[in-house]
Amino acid sequence: MDTAINTWHDLRVNSERMLAAFNELARFGATSDGGVNRPTFSENHLAARQWFQEQIEKSGLEFRTDGAGNHSAFLSCGKDNVPTLLLGSHLDSVPNGGRFDGALGVMAAFEVLRTVKDAKIDLEVNLEAIDFTDEEGTLVGLLGSAALAGHLPPDHLQNPRGGRENLVAGMARAGLSEEGMLSAARPQESVAGYLELHIEQGKRLESANVDVGIVSAIVGIWSYRLSFIGRADHAGTTTMVDRLDASLGASEFALAARDTVINDFRDCVVNVGNMNFSPGAFNIVPAQVDVSLEFRSSDEDKSKRMDSLLLGHAREAAKRFGLELNVESLGKHSPSLMDSHVQSVFASSCDDLGLTHISLTSGAGHDGQSFDGLCPVGMIFVPSKDGASHSPREFTKWEDCLNGANVLLQTVLRLAM
Repeated sequence: MDTAINTWHDLRVNSERMLAAFNELARFGATSDGGVNRPTFSENHLAARQWFQEQIEKSGLEFRTDGAGNHSAFLSCGKDNVPTLLLGSHLDSVPNGGRFDGALGVMAAFEVLRTVKDAKIDLEVNLEAIDFTDEEGTLVGLLGSAALAGHLPPDHLQNPRGGRENLVAGMARAGLSEEGMLSAARPQESVAGYLELHIEQGKRLESANVDVGIVSAIVGIWSYRLSFIGRADHAGTTTMVDRLDASLGASEFALAARDTVINDFRDCVVNVGNMNFSPGAFNIVPAQVDVSLEFRSSDEDKSKRMDSLLLGHAREAAKRFGLELNVESLGKHSPSLMDSHVQSVFASSCDDLGLTHISLTSGAGHDGQSFDGLCPVGMIFVPSKDGASHSPREFTKWEDCLNGANVLLQTVLRLAM
């Protein structure tokens, strides 16, 4: 038996090499408060992707990209007609976000491939470390992973939540086209599975003093744009009772949505992330308020019940203040269950590494949900200090990052050999 196979249980990622790559990546879009600003297809994002391509090529791995702009490192197992095990996350960030969200998963996946390549381990499948396009939803949300999985509806490109004009301009900067994005889907038989390491973005692991969270499910996310439509009037000469004030309907709805979820759906969340007032002046009664609404649950039935109740509250609020209501659905992502076998392999890897672990759900959306029904999917979390994320305060101890990377490595070896 090959010596490399005899010792693969002892194989670990190169801590110094991974840390150097992680810190170098953090320079792209770095902010003065320790965060990063790399929205999809921004100058900083494109520069980070160019750097990633250069690192892949320097490492001796094969660089690949596709019509959706996904960037990846590819390690062939040398066998014909075998599928590829995907590992990865994303390099884009929310505006003024943190250094760890997405970036840790990509750098860990890249380091896993480099480690396996250096060790000359014989695998039964190919490995690919991938950086997906626009996971955060600056333009579309889960754009790259949905395109790769064949789950990108054409209308999401025609009416993206980030605005059609912004999407077209971003694709032009990145050298991409709609035709390319819609043709990026891979055959099901070519994908062996998808694994991702991510920071938790919450306090559960830290509070429980546990090393690794093995994700059982990713919540479903339903989103809408609600437009409460009234009438513009002079704010000084129109009496309070004569107004058709769109802000009142929007405000009443936001409070009703909060109360409904707190009282009736305690393990779910709802968010009104933006209200856009028009005309938006001190001395004009608002004629229209556009409300960005999303709600999340790991239970499909609860999502449906919330949907009915929340839209009912919106209609009631509009009626009370004499307003019209326009409802525009911006996406309904069902909960995604993680593969039970992959979860058990993650647990075995943790046990062999001497790491504590618990099972938990993900309250945030991730690229893995795009692969639901296409291939086995698995995901692990490492602790986030104070639960901070989507903020420059985002931080995970490097020891925890390494723990996650080594669990990822050992799980890859168990699944790919």
